[in-house]
Amino acid sequence: MPLGLLALAIGGFGIGLTEFVIMGLLPEVAADFGVTEAVAGWLITGYALSVVVGALVVTALVTRFPRKNVLVALMGLFIAGNLLSAIAGSYEAMMLGRVVAALCHGAFFGIGAVVAASLVEAAKKAGAIAMMFAGLTAANVLGVPFGTLLGQTYGWRSTFWAITVIGVVALVGTITLVPAKTDSETPGHLRSELRAFGRLQVWLSIAITILGYGGMFGAFTYIAFTLTEVSGFTSGSVPWLLILFGVGLFIGNYLGGRAADRNLTATLLTLLAALTAVLVFFAFSAESQIATVVSLFLMGVFGFATVPGLQMRVMAFADDAPTMASGANIAAFNLGNALGAWIGGVTITAGLGYTSPIWAGAVITVAAVVVLVVATRLQHQRSMVRI
Repeated sequence: MPLGLLALAIGGFGIGLTEFVIMGLLPEVAADFGVTEAVAGWLITGYALSVVVGALVVTALVTRFPRKNVLVALMGLFIAGNLLSAIAGSYEAMMLGRVVAALCHGAFFGIGAVVAASLVEAAKKAGAIAMMFAGLTAANVLGVPFGTLLGQTYGWRSTFWAITVIGVVALVGTITLVPAKTDSETPGHLRSELRAFGRLQVWLSIAITILGYGGMFGAFTYIAFTLTEVSGFTSGSVPWLLILFGVGLFIGNYLGGRAADRNLTATLLTLLAALTAVLVFFAFSAESQIATVVSLFLMGVFGFATVPGLQMRVMAFADDAPTMASGANIAAFNLGNALGAWIGGVTITAGLGYTSPIWAGAVITVAAVVVLVVATRLQHQRSMVRI
């Protein structure tokens, strides 16, 4: 394994921790700044919206610079944002720190995916991308529980000081371990990068990402209500069940990367179909605690197993100018999160119950399968015409 992948994974771990750990610390943050829980929740929403902006705008601004230099600068931005959060004297300063840290998120994963793929031979590219995203999954499994415990024990600021230190480690690793220039890197120009968006398959790939990832997170966003109100778990059990889900993410990311390297299209079709089946089973059996535990784990496995393949697909169809397309696909993951959460919320508001977001997630995932089938057929027809 190239050591550069380890540096990228550490960066992914820190970024994932920044994104998710705030959820467990909102009560402490709200009390410290004297704001309501809803206002404190904007620290999550603001971060997510800034990720989308960063994935598109920041990536567009840095396409002409060497990728390693960009990754180093992005980690510097990440450190600055979390340092600002750690020392924030007001809610507004905290929000600024969240926004600054979020701006590096999409660009780091988008550009990092291109760099990770370039560090290995062609047959291992999806696995290399999975290695980088392993940092994100590890943040869910280990970072968030321990980061929350740290913040609850020593104050929420201690968590952001710890994340800042992780950022420094990732910065040093990027400087020392990521090659200065990869064989696949050529001077980039925004105009040539944007040309990739003239290809239908790039847009179809982005649509598959939005729908495929949105289906899982549509079900996951309101999972705490499902677990307590339908499955009958106590609220104290929820963190441990979420760790189980995180373990599923970690395993799925690894297996999905290996499978995508063997056959990208077949892997994505299989995983999305399996995710749909798991969501339907979960919705039917949510009143059973045993079935819920199994479903939650499998939802994590099949849901995140799609990530390396989804990222690899858009890069494959934009192989001559992958940086902007890769960044746009990172934005698509976050748009999928927002779409799934919104539709899930609509179903609950409509009085359809706390399993309705799971049903909605299954429907969204079916839509992803349909788009992938259509995209595959169009790709096959085009290759037949060329023959």
